[in-house]
Amino acid sequence: MEASSSIPRHLCHLNLLFMLISRAHMLLHSIALVFLIHYRASFFFSETQNHQIPTSIWSLVFAAELVLAFIWALNQAARWKTVTRKVFPERLPEDEKLPAIDVFVCTADPTKEPTVDVMNTVLSAMALDYPPEKIHVYLSDDGSSPVTLFGMREAYAFAMWWLPFCRKYGLKTRCPKAYFGAPEEEENGEYASEKQKIRDKYELFKERVNKFRDQNLGDPSINGRSHSPVIGVIRANSQDDEGQTGQLAMPLLVYVSREKRPSYPHHFKAGALNVLLRVSGVMSNSPYILGLDCDMYSNDPSSARQAMCFHLDPKISPSLAFVQFPQIFRNISENDIYDSKLRSVFWVCWHGMDGLQGPLLSGTCYYLKREALYGKLVQDGTYDPMDLKAVFGGSNEFIKRLQQMKRPYENRGTDCWETSMVLREAEDLASCRYEDSTKWGKEVGFMYFSVVEDYFTSFTLHCKGWASVYLNPPRPQFLGTGTTNLNDLLVQGTRWSSGLIEVGLSRFCPLIYGLSTKISILEALAYAELSLFPLYFIPAWCFGVIPQLCLLHGIPLYPKVLSPYFLVFLFIFLSSTSKQVYEIIWSGHSLHTWVNERRHWMIKSVTCHMYGSMDAIMKKIGLREASFLPTNKVDDDEQTKLYEMGLFDFQAPAMFLIPLVGIVILNMFALVGGVTRALLVGYWEEIVVQTFLSIFILSVSYPIIEGMFLRKDKGSVPPRITVFSAIGVVAVLAFWNIFVSV
Repeated sequence: MEASSSIPRHLCHLNLLFMLISRAHMLLHSIALVFLIHYRASFFFSETQNHQIPTSIWSLVFAAELVLAFIWALNQAARWKTVTRKVFPERLPEDEKLPAIDVFVCTADPTKEPTVDVMNTVLSAMALDYPPEKIHVYLSDDGSSPVTLFGMREAYAFAMWWLPFCRKYGLKTRCPKAYFGAPEEEENGEYASEKQKIRDKYELFKERVNKFRDQNLGDPSINGRSHSPVIGVIRANSQDDEGQTGQLAMPLLVYVSREKRPSYPHHFKAGALNVLLRVSGVMSNSPYILGLDCDMYSNDPSSARQAMCFHLDPKISPSLAFVQFPQIFRNISENDIYDSKLRSVFWVCWHGMDGLQGPLLSGTCYYLKREALYGKLVQDGTYDPMDLKAVFGGSNEFIKRLQQMKRPYENRGTDCWETSMVLREAEDLASCRYEDSTKWGKEVGFMYFSVVEDYFTSFTLHCKGWASVYLNPPRPQFLGTGTTNLNDLLVQGTRWSSGLIEVGLSRFCPLIYGLSTKISILEALAYAELSLFPLYFIPAWCFGVIPQLCLLHGIPLYPKVLSPYFLVFLFIFLSSTSKQVYEIIWSGHSLHTWVNERRHWMIKSVTCHMYGSMDAIMKKIGLREASFLPTNKVDDDEQTKLYEMGLFDFQAPAMFLIPLVGIVILNMFALVGGVTRALLVGYWEEIVVQTFLSIFILSVSYPIIEGMFLRKDKGSVPPRITVFSAIGVVAVLAFWNIFVSV
């Protein structure tokens, strides 16, 4: 036994070639940036200053380049030491010694998050390859919808047939929708007949849930913004089901709908997670938590065992807060026109942060140590009830469970979860008044400061000295639904940008707050880049507008082709492009990914990054309250058809479309006008960079041009948007003429 326990359950591999190439690129690119800064700064001190160029315009371009260089420098921290990991779950101890796991799934609106899909996520979690008596699944329903509760009851009834089938045949895919939706293979014998029997039960389950959903979704008596707490332990529906249950062990399944009142802040997803943390604390109190989005089903039942390879390692476990798996989406096309894979995050940055102090919580697909969220009092073993109540609230039962945290799980007294007393206590813990005068969301639990609760919670954990690890195995452990239309992409991006910049511009800015805590310097820089990258909107707008306006009036902003400084700008462009292409190839993606990423850098920067930054600033000065809208998970046939054809769907608000179309029109004017002027006047070598910039912007913006002029389908750019944008561009040109003539 001692010999087997000494065998490592995981290995960490340093990606040496990637690290050397990244560090060489950092050095050379930094030298080039120094020359660029010298070129821009020398303009202000040159006696032969070109008086044709307004100092204000030069300063704006210089400021944009400095912002771009600053964010690039921060971004390099996540590329300093990239690692990959491998696990050996077969080396774990026997099932009796494995710790229990609570699974948290959050849903909010059955009109945007289809109930059958949510229940598929629940079923896949219940079917994990783990001792069933050690799995406890909690679903938070922020809409308090009877449809969701009915769906859970039906899901439990189906699970009593589905789980034995999965275990008997060792299924790898344990999400029913994914399993029955896979291409059919020729099957015979007992397996084929049982599969058909389970398929029939699944179709009946879907039919019953969808029928109930259609009958109840429009019920005006259901108020998702004001309702009492509801806690329900889901059990068998009939004697038939009861008989089936008696033949196997089933995971605990609990429905949780916290109390919501308009006069009380509910703190969005973080508030729902903290309620689950408290409710599960008095019912099962498992030492580890699996967090899942409602559309992110388990694609490999071994994920829990893989995570335990780290959590049960005595060398790293005392300081390990969570194990993060990547978010991978099942509905993303090969072309990925909306850059929904987030390649740079899950294939590069998270691996790089794993070589530092660990990646961020990504909102889903993580196995988290409960104790890490409970703060210093619990970690230090402080069990004074008054001290604990001042932090965690007045629930005696919850305080009792906190005092048992250091005990072995089987000695925590969590086998009485269905008593009326515990259920009443759970309802009190789910009330909107429970957190009054406590430290929930401030010092313990999931943090409330920002709508990106995952980012801020993990930042807080790392500042306290906790570490995390990132595991990206060959088979995706979880699969979800990515955004496949422009509107959802930009709405989601605006929310993320607002939450991130809110942290970056606050006293919690990682560059200030982080460096005075236990977080490593490089980890703090990586966090800083994530919190400040919405500021990309400054250089994006600057480079998309100012050089083009100057091109129209023959004002050069870049060095001549024969100038040595021209080589500096050329090197910076080639350096950044070649490094990005290398990372794309290294992460196993195609070169077309580069085009999509460049395109979406521009699209997001001039829209959601800008609006998100403005939203955060308005919240900071009290002009706006925080808001949260769930991304639509409902499949739209027309949108899906456009997506599969590789066509952008421009059915989005004017606030998103007008900036995009306006920049395209301005660059068209600038390219035609600038080239015509150069042909007449003859000063090509001074405008090469500005001309290339317009050509580059127009080339990556081809889908927008196509939507404006070549397409007539429902997803094309509405003509009124093109007209409004053209009018706006004409107004900008008129103002610019007045400005340069003064």
